[in-house]
Amino acid sequence: MAVHKTNSRQKSICDYVARKGEASIADLSTRLEVSAMTIRRDLDQLAEFGLLVRTHGGAAAISSVAVEPPFAMRMRTNDEAKKKIALLISKQVVDGQTILLDGGSTALAIAEELAGREVTVCTLSIKAAEVLARGDKTKVIVPGGMVRNGEMSLVGSEAEAFLGNYHFDTYLMTISAISHTGGLTEWNPEDAAMKRRALKSAKRVVLVCDASKFGSEAFSRVANLSEADALVTDGDLSDESRKLAQDAGIELHIAE
Repeated sequence: MAVHKTNSRQKSICDYVARKGEASIADLSTRLEVSAMTIRRDLDQLAEFGLLVRTHGGAAAISSVAVEPPFAMRMRTNDEAKKKIALLISKQVVDGQTILLDGGSTALAIAEELAGREVTVCTLSIKAAEVLARGDKTKVIVPGGMVRNGEMSLVGSEAEAFLGNYHFDTYLMTISAISHTGGLTEWNPEDAAMKRRALKSAKRVVLVCDASKFGSEAFSRVANLSEADALVTDGDLSDESRKLAQDAGIELHIAE
């Protein structure tokens, strides 16, 4: 419970600083009803992860949309929502299906739910492949290519060419940011290129992301939201974001 509260508080800090541009320790302490010492620890940790800039007396937002939060930090952010999304996804997957699963922290949560199922999963994440391979009934395919350090995701022309040799039933596509103007975007251009290739390799595309991804933009464009067939997200989705999905003409599934 304490870890969950810390994650939630740090997410609130990041959101507030990003929205306001900067914030003081005193302001954050009052707003979140915790001590100044707790806020200082949070700010130091968030600055270490590269999620904000530490200033004298507070913090400032990182202006560049090319800054990607470290994988370890993303694993701890909205982890309960990701678990709910992964559980709903696992209920929608039918035994015998072929699944394409990309990288990211949400993909790892999905891998935990699919491990042991009678499905064939091609994953762009070495971390997810390790989890999936624990299940005796699960067939795991890993493409060749370059490995992104830290992310442990597969990228590059060889990995893209590999996907061109297959046609999957469903592509479970994670994404870093969704907005009305930017569509679906990623921090890393190589990851974005892999996702664009993956879109062409499946009969059905299911976008999987927690509600916090809406209303923001990352560095590299992937596609329009309408290129997905369905969206699976959590119950924190705002009315505005629901309308965005509905206007795109895709199915909306909420993991409560």
